[in-house]
Amino acid sequence: MTRAPGLSSEEAARRLAADGPNVLPRLARPSPLRALVRQFTHLLAVLLWVAAGLALLAGTPALAIAIVVVIVLNALFAFWQEYRADRSAERLRDLLPAETRVRRDGAQRTVDAGELVRGDVVLLRLGDRIAADMRLLEAHALTVDESMVTGESEAVHHDSGQTARAGTFVVQGDAEAEVTATGSATTLAEISALARAAIRPTSPLTLQLNRVVRVVAVIAVATGVGLGLAGLGIGLRPAEAFLFGVGVAVALVPEGLLPTVTLSLARGAQTMAEQQALVRRLDAVETLGATTFICTDKTGTLTQNKMSVVEAWTPQGVVTIDGAGYGPTATISGPPDATALLPGLAAAAVSCVTGRAVLRDGQWRPEGGPLDAAITALAHRSGWTEDLHQAIRRLPYTADRMMSSAVAAGRLSTLGAPESVFARCTDVPEAAHRELARMTARGQRVMAVAARDWPADTVPLGAESDLHLWGLLGLEDPPRPDVHEALTECRAADIRVIMVTGDHPSTAEAIARQVGLLGPGGTVIGPGLPESDADLGALLDHPEGAVVARVTPADKLRITHVLQARGHVVAMTGDGVNDAPALREADVGVAMGLSGSDVAREAADLVLLDDHFGTIVAAVRLGRATFANARRFLTYHLTDNVAELAPFAAWALTGGQFPLAIGVLQVLALDIGTDLLPAIALGVEPPSARVMQGRARTRTLIDRVLLWRAFGVLGPVEAVVSLVGFAAVLVAGGWTWGASVAPGLLAAASGTAFATIAVAQMANAFACRSETVPVWRLRPWGNRALLAAVGAELVLLVAFLGIPFVSALLGGSWPPPAAWAFPLLAAVLIVLADAGLKLLRSSLRRRARQIPQPA
Repeated sequence: MTRAPGLSSEEAARRLAADGPNVLPRLARPSPLRALVRQFTHLLAVLLWVAAGLALLAGTPALAIAIVVVIVLNALFAFWQEYRADRSAERLRDLLPAETRVRRDGAQRTVDAGELVRGDVVLLRLGDRIAADMRLLEAHALTVDESMVTGESEAVHHDSGQTARAGTFVVQGDAEAEVTATGSATTLAEISALARAAIRPTSPLTLQLNRVVRVVAVIAVATGVGLGLAGLGIGLRPAEAFLFGVGVAVALVPEGLLPTVTLSLARGAQTMAEQQALVRRLDAVETLGATTFICTDKTGTLTQNKMSVVEAWTPQGVVTIDGAGYGPTATISGPPDATALLPGLAAAAVSCVTGRAVLRDGQWRPEGGPLDAAITALAHRSGWTEDLHQAIRRLPYTADRMMSSAVAAGRLSTLGAPESVFARCTDVPEAAHRELARMTARGQRVMAVAARDWPADTVPLGAESDLHLWGLLGLEDPPRPDVHEALTECRAADIRVIMVTGDHPSTAEAIARQVGLLGPGGTVIGPGLPESDADLGALLDHPEGAVVARVTPADKLRITHVLQARGHVVAMTGDGVNDAPALREADVGVAMGLSGSDVAREAADLVLLDDHFGTIVAAVRLGRATFANARRFLTYHLTDNVAELAPFAAWALTGGQFPLAIGVLQVLALDIGTDLLPAIALGVEPPSARVMQGRARTRTLIDRVLLWRAFGVLGPVEAVVSLVGFAAVLVAGGWTWGASVAPGLLAAASGTAFATIAVAQMANAFACRSETVPVWRLRPWGNRALLAAVGAELVLLVAFLGIPFVSALLGGSWPPPAAWAFPLLAAVLIVLADAGLKLLRSSLRRRARQIPQPA
């Protein structure tokens, strides 16, 4: 074949100017400044800005400064979370080489890959990364690894006239090719566009917190305006009514909520990292807890990715190889005639593969695919000492042929799927079919080995005929030891699991049944999916599990959409470049840390550092615990709000006859000073033993149970005791209804109310550790962070009341000795009221279970 001369330098320069450089389009990243500004302008922030402005107008600059500090803290926490946004499309650039060899002006030269243009003639060699889409002009035993683009694990043989795509690389042979597309016109750029266009769903927790913030903001503004107008109606001056309305609004806004949520998610992410799950988006921690459907890969996730040959059949009998993994020795047993054939059988098979096993630290370490390493290890174990990779020419594995061949020492050897090899053999004994059925029934992956004499040093496709069957190799990739337990935990949690794999349906089904993923009525789909989304959804959403084999990247994306349309929260695993769109579209994208591509890891929400299915389940458990913790600290925050609002309501409803028990700065001191640390500690409460029992409760963050507990029971207890304590100190000091109060007496009474709410919140923190168990039945040391937080809250309480300039700023002083009875009483009543509510709810649940349901 005449060599293509390539372009001239002048023509290459002209085309480069016309088409642009061979680089992928840059992903337009949001401005960090704009993201930061957005955190200062959402609804809660606007409400607080208004409150700060009103406080400044009302002549209370200290209050205004305090509110601004709250806004800044909230914004910085949220901005840091958003700034961790992924850059998956940009990492696709790393798949393109820096330089490549071309023929220009009739001579070979090396140019920057970005300078490739349409029409360039590229010279490809072993190990080269392909820099653009190109048509092969001449190919010599060319094999290309396309797994990062197509998802196909086996390397693909290419002939002249076929297309090689950007981002793939040469694993065997050489070729000359003409560039047909560069930059944004390549297949790789199309994948990049899909990754950029995919819209990541908003997490359930984010949606519900946004709703909570909107509702609370509206209620706070409406209540503040209403009570401010009521103050005008009872004779307050406009400035006083103004300040009163601001105080009410601030009292109702849970200023510490967003920092508490962010820190709770961050702690969950840290815990997951300790369990080999790296979280890239904080809100994915909670989304994992909401997961109802996991689509998992097989190799390395459900299995150990450590293939080993455990059986070999020859016409002389069955040989058993007892030695899992890649250990250097194994016990080989079987008929003498059969064991004598094993070294030659293994050598024939190993000549057809390109990977190998290398002895390091007393173990055979795989270099290449696990199948190649397992066959190489078998040859070493069986005693074959000659060069195991001496083949002159190879016909690499292709998906349509499902086999590979090689020529060495005057013989052509073939290794492949039994059905493909059998069809090319002249004599296949009935015993081979029986043994194939027996081995596959045991869940083994079976490869057939055949050979023929072949004196030539080239291997045309027609050479794979008139073969003589040498034998069968049965390989096992053992399941991970705790996969069955993890799948059982998923079923208990009402989480459905399907296997989504590029493997053959029968292999995938055998492994799925072996690990317990596929029940008796489970379905096996593939190759190809049903055309109807409704039919596909019904097959996937099966209580006995499902296996989807021979999937394509588009299949994964479609599976995600179909399951989401059925109301599921979907976790999808992936490892290749082609998986990036599906990982982004899924509610939780899960990438492999050991075997996955950079692009898949960047597109994912969760990266498994050990590629282990059990790690996904552990992350789901932590996600559910995070949601339960969110309910805990929400109950804690909302209870406090009732006690903080009550003094303002009492003052307004009595027309000012009853003095204001606490001021706005005291409210902020309670929200940010004393309450924040216990709330954060509740956010790291360890998971309960029942967290994986039944479907996740992540659709209703705030329900009637939570609202009644906070607003109907715990909050009123705190409010009543604090107001009674305030009034008792006033009366003991000589105050009568409607009379003015001496400043010293008012400060002491206000300090009593403040201390009562703070101490009651300490008891409330312990009560909120569980929604069903009373305080005295919880292990005191079960949450050490909470013990430390309550200790810090006590120190802050002493500082707020005992340091003169701080107490003067806030407006409350140290309570009289006898008045400390009210904080202690509030703590006891909170514990008793909480226990009584839990007992009542437990009784009602038991009665509901005893009532027969209508047929």
